[in-house]
Amino acid sequence: MDRTVRTVEDVLALLDGLFASESEADRLVTGDGKGFWDRFYADRSRQVPFFVSKPDENLAAYLDQGLIAPGRVLDLGCGPGRNAVYLATRGFEVDAVDLSPVAVAWGEERAHEAGVDVRFLRGDAFALPATEFSGPYDLVVDSGCFHHLPPHRRVSYLALLDRVLAPGGHLALTCFASGDAGTGSELTDADLYRERDLQGGLAYTPEALRWIFSDLAEVELRRMREEPPESELFGVTFLWTALFRRSAAASGDVRPVHDLA
Repeated sequence: MDRTVRTVEDVLALLDGLFASESEADRLVTGDGKGFWDRFYADRSRQVPFFVSKPDENLAAYLDQGLIAPGRVLDLGCGPGRNAVYLATRGFEVDAVDLSPVAVAWGEERAHEAGVDVRFLRGDAFALPATEFSGPYDLVVDSGCFHHLPPHRRVSYLALLDRVLAPGGHLALTCFASGDAGTGSELTDADLYRERDLQGGLAYTPEALRWIFSDLAEVELRRMREEPPESELFGVTFLWTALFRRSAAASGDVRPVHDLA
C-alpha cells in the first residue's frame, strides 16, 4: 500500500498520473512526454504550421504599437525557437525553455544562423532549478504551451507567473480558441478527468481566459490574424492571442521557478 501524498506538489503529480495513458502530445511542460515531442520535431519537413521560422503576428504588433519594449523575456514551450529568435533580434534578453532536446537543438541552430544570443534550456518549466532559470522577467511568452496543460497544472502555471513575472511585466499568450473556426477540446474540466484524455489540447473562451488570469490586467484579447504564406509573420485564426499586464504595484517577491508549491 502506497501513501504518496504529503504536499501540494504530490497532489499535482498524482493528478498528472491520471493522464499517463493519453497521447504524449498533450504533455508539453510537465511529465515525461519528451519522447513524443522529440519524434514530432525530428522531421523538419513535416507540414506543421508553426515549424516556419516566423514570429507570431501579435508579438510583432505589440512591439509596433509600443505595448511591450525590450527587456528580459521567458519563452515557455519555445519549440524550435521562432519567437525567441525574433525577440532576440529586437533587442530582448531571451531565456527559452522546452521539454524536447530536439526542439531546443533546432532553436539553437536558428539562433546561430540569425547571429543572436538566446539561452535555451531543456526541461520541465515547473521544476528547473534556480541556478538555471529564475526571474524577474519583463515579458513571458507562451505560444502553444498553456493549452496543453491539464486543468490542475494551471495552479502551477499561475504560481510560476507570480514568481517570475516582474511588476509591470506582461504575459503574451497564444492558445486554442473555442467556438466557430476554433480548435481543441471543449470538454469541461471535470469531464477531462472522467475521460483521462486532453484530446490534443484544450480550447478556451475569452471569458475563461479572463477569469484564469484575473490577477492580471487585460491589455488585448483577440483572434490571431490570418497571415498569407508570403508574410514574414505567423498567423492562424484558430488561436486566441492575449496580452496581460501585472500590476506595477505588485510586491515583486519573485522567487525561483523550482520553489513552486
